[in-house]
Amino acid sequence: MKASSRSLLASYTLLTAMILSVLPASVSAQSNRFDKSRLERIDQVLQTYVDNGEIAGAVALVQQNGRTVYEQAVGWADREANREMTTTSMFRIASQTKALTSVVILSLMEEGKLNLSDPVSRFIPAFESATVAELDGDQVNIVPVRRAITLFDLLTHTAGISYGTQPHIADQYRARGLGPAAGNGWYTADKDEPVCTTMERLATVPFVAHPGEAFVYGYNTDVLGCVAERVSGTPLDELIRERITGPLDMHDTHFFVPPEKRDRVVAVYASSAEGKAVRAPEGARGQGSYIDGPRRNFAGGAGLISTAGDYARFLEMIRRGGEAFGEKILSPRSVALMTSNQIGDLHSDNGRGFGLGFQTTDRFGANGMESVGSYGWGGAYGSLYRVDPVAGISILLMINQLPNTNDIRIKYPTMVYQALE
Repeated sequence: MKASSRSLLASYTLLTAMILSVLPASVSAQSNRFDKSRLERIDQVLQTYVDNGEIAGAVALVQQNGRTVYEQAVGWADREANREMTTTSMFRIASQTKALTSVVILSLMEEGKLNLSDPVSRFIPAFESATVAELDGDQVNIVPVRRAITLFDLLTHTAGISYGTQPHIADQYRARGLGPAAGNGWYTADKDEPVCTTMERLATVPFVAHPGEAFVYGYNTDVLGCVAERVSGTPLDELIRERITGPLDMHDTHFFVPPEKRDRVVAVYASSAEGKAVRAPEGARGQGSYIDGPRRNFAGGAGLISTAGDYARFLEMIRRGGEAFGEKILSPRSVALMTSNQIGDLHSDNGRGFGLGFQTTDRFGANGMESVGSYGWGGAYGSLYRVDPVAGISILLMINQLPNTNDIRIKYPTMVYQALE
């Protein structure tokens, strides 16, 4: 065994021991083996959502120590076309894109090309004049930011940048083709312009909090995508392909779907007022432009299409400390930064934190039954992923439903954990 591999193993053995020390004794004493018969309960739970018409279809995947222990496709990829869901169906993963863009930024840091403390204005000068829309009763005061927005602020969603949904700034976002008027706020796939042009325009609208003072979910990672392009001189789609999806053999992960794969893309549905899945319309608020769009705007915050299997390979690389399948993507210390709480209680005061691109679980019970030290996130179309380093598991649920008003994202992880012995 190489010295670097021994060091990595020792580091993760120590980390696991520290995590186990804060778990209840009844949990830390468990074997973390799966009961196959209990895993099979998931089949019926998922199928019930389809049979009740609450979702059109889904793909669920569970891996433990890199080995698939559960994989199931249910329902329809396109109900109206009678196209069944398969385990290789391709989904719009929306905010699951953020983790990959964050890894690109950390990899550029490791090459000495940027610092997390760098101001964003170093790469996008328009941010030097960033402002905040402060509310004083019914009065809105536009004031300069109290300090420069940094790359760290963007990674932790503490830059004050939203998706423009707040009423006191919505009109200004709308006037610039941003926010909900642009298609659910985060959507940019239909823009016939580079992402940096979009982000330069974003810099001219007021934000909703001062840097470092609040957790505000928004365009932060899209800005990071532009930063990555400026630093490297390479479009974000190429950066992600060269640094992540290529080395990890994630061959079905793209910003825009290759024409030959269009029949594998899952249709988008929406929850009706009655809670039933109905087909979403064409356009930005529905099917989107991921197949026939301009193919110019690579949204680092929400633009990727992927499969459950592809994304599981990415998660396995993170779970192993930045190295998997014979490829080293990041150092273990960079992964530790990403997957540990970096902002105290700004994200939540109830045991959940936020690292550099991932939500973290800091208290047992804060995120269902997952262990302290777990991390993950999800996407606007209803998908979710969680990594539990103590149990050695990665959990994925892929659906394409927006909005999604059922409780499948709560119930599915519970069904996975109830199967652990």
